[in-house]
Amino acid sequence: MYNPKSRKAEEFICHEEIMDTLAYADEHKDDLPLIRQILDKAAQKKGLDHREASVLLACEDETIVQEIYGMAEQFKKDFYGNRIVMFAPLYLSNYCVNGCVYCPYHLKNKHIARKKLTQEEIRREVIALQDMGHKRLALEAGEDPVNNPIEYILESIKTIYSVHHKNGDTRRVNVNIAATTVEEYKMLKDAGIGTYILFQETYHKESYEKLHPTGPKHNYAYHTEAHDRAMEAGIDDVGLGVLFGLELYRYELAGLLMHAEHLEAVFGVGPHTISVPRVRPADDVDPEDFDAGVDGGLTDDLFAKIIAIIRIAVPYTGMIMSTRESQEMRARALHLGISQISGASKTSVGGYDSPEPEEENSAQFEIDDNRTLDEVVKWLIDMDYIPSFCTACYREGRTGDRFMSLCKSGQILNCCHPNALMTLKEYLVDYASEETREAGEALIARELPNIPKDKVRQIAEQYIKEIEDGKRDFRF
Repeated sequence: MYNPKSRKAEEFICHEEIMDTLAYADEHKDDLPLIRQILDKAAQKKGLDHREASVLLACEDETIVQEIYGMAEQFKKDFYGNRIVMFAPLYLSNYCVNGCVYCPYHLKNKHIARKKLTQEEIRREVIALQDMGHKRLALEAGEDPVNNPIEYILESIKTIYSVHHKNGDTRRVNVNIAATTVEEYKMLKDAGIGTYILFQETYHKESYEKLHPTGPKHNYAYHTEAHDRAMEAGIDDVGLGVLFGLELYRYELAGLLMHAEHLEAVFGVGPHTISVPRVRPADDVDPEDFDAGVDGGLTDDLFAKIIAIIRIAVPYTGMIMSTRESQEMRARALHLGISQISGASKTSVGGYDSPEPEEENSAQFEIDDNRTLDEVVKWLIDMDYIPSFCTACYREGRTGDRFMSLCKSGQILNCCHPNALMTLKEYLVDYASEETREAGEALIARELPNIPKDKVRQIAEQYIKEIEDGKRDFRF
């Protein structure tokens, strides 16, 4: 039985409910009166359930699709403004005991270079990232209780936060590691992590077990229930995601939204972020090996539609797109709801401090956007987005339902907007090329008048002047 309040994976992600939903969507994909009701509900900015979103995904009426796109773009502006939060992944280790067939880190892959960073190597990587201008990192590590125990992850987090290089600081460390226990999530909470991110890969249980034939990750329920344990441990912000391309994309959208509904039903707050990765080529991995289910591959147009539907279905949730995608796809996705992107990413263990030799490839997947952080920042500015290095809400305790209440109340322009401008100013002064600095200063001058409250605007203007004089880390 489907029950979003259940703590059992197969009840809050119910296969029968998803199949009924997909059948319902197929039956009603041309039911324009129903679709109009769904869009009218969406326009209230309170979200859609998995069945309503699935009907929109099934609908192929071009006028409706364009309306979905327009609504998604407006929602992104209403809740997140024109800010785009920047981050970079930092891979600590690719030792892994799992058998995931879509990942080159799987245990049977004997020709990928296996690496694990020492604390001194982590320090050098962090300095290199700080020299680019990054303030927010996402830690990645394979699942290996011997090589990557929780003690190693905790020590690495401590090392990262300890590095203060020139004007650089890592102000938020998000963590993407394997499902673990409530006790270990409490340790991560105490270590000061930001968001705990765990991708489901696929919500289809039978496919999940085939894609994870060996290792602890084979346990579908333990993996799917991990976010519950993290939130039980006091981690307010959790991130969801599926790896699109492994299974039927319609199935995955329904499962993803059901998971969000479950977190809302049980904990009173949904996911802080939703990521939308697609399968990429890698050592020992060919995306063509996955048929993505009977509906065929996920084209760019379908992918864009999914992103837009997620944005209007969970309007308050941050959405993440990495450098897996091309510059063109990322530009398109930014208009449809993406609010966080990575820049100048390395998906290898190391590689920021010094390039990884080709014969020692340890990358988890190939990236498609290889630009420097400065190039990405300039690109965003040229599109009138504010590249934001802000971590204020996390450090001020505005997490979980407190962040969501800020977002829902429309106070983004009086809080996140000035914080974004101040962190951009830091970047421009400390790291930017001359061309990027000029474009960024012009953007800040245009955006400051958009802060609604006079007092907030005046304080932001004062702080920005003080940043020019060498002071750092102002925040509302």
